[in-house]
Amino acid sequence: MAEDTAPRCACRWSSIVTEPLRTLIVDDEPLAVERLQIVCAGLENLSIAGTANDGAAALRLIDALSPDLLLLDMTMPELDGLSVARALARKDKAPAIVFVTAHDNFAVEAFDLDAVDYVLKPVSPDRLDRAIQRVLARRSGKAVEADEWLREFWVPHRSELLRIAASDVKQIDAERDYVRLHTDNGSFLLLQTIAGLEERLDPEQFIRIHRSTILRRNHIKGLRHEGLGVWCVETEDGDALRIGRTYLSNVKKMAGR
Repeated sequence: MAEDTAPRCACRWSSIVTEPLRTLIVDDEPLAVERLQIVCAGLENLSIAGTANDGAAALRLIDALSPDLLLLDMTMPELDGLSVARALARKDKAPAIVFVTAHDNFAVEAFDLDAVDYVLKPVSPDRLDRAIQRVLARRSGKAVEADEWLREFWVPHRSELLRIAASDVKQIDAERDYVRLHTDNGSFLLLQTIAGLEERLDPEQFIRIHRSTILRRNHIKGLRHEGLGVWCVETEDGDALRIGRTYLSNVKKMAGR
């Protein structure tokens, strides 16, 4: 969904030597399970502990097998992947979760539930291996305290998801049920309403100036009065963006007026 001009992720993951991750595959399509087993068989850092074809069976097997990792499909009948992740969030000790799905529009909810990665089907060995390295890196690293505010975005791009730091986002524009994130390296579409996103952004870093626009505060160069009560924001890029009347008092308060 991102523009074609967006850069490809060129990062390399160094191999982390450890015991293989005992892995549970959860998918309601037998062919998808078989394909994932074949991909997993070629990876050194994991072993298959079992498979499940629905969310309820997955939770039972997790209790019985205590796997290290869950390769979890998103859309399943009755208990879907997000519901499984929510149930595991209440457990003291739960496996790491990597979502493996054909749908790119659940990424925000997935990472809100502390998923380690979000892999789009069809799954390549290289892409799954990068996800496994992320799991291993998290297991070997120090625990990170939960943050109240959104610090990163994961946006669909071709066959994978790109990580965009919130600090790299200059402007956010509403486009119906989507938002467009503007950075110095291009713009990216994310399935999320601007109102819902605003609630999860740090108000010390971002400010809404219009029903369709949120700006990063340090991207604002100044305010300009156009007359007749109309004000505009001047951005560091030289753009003049009109401030909605509903948001004017808050923007002025930011400027100490």
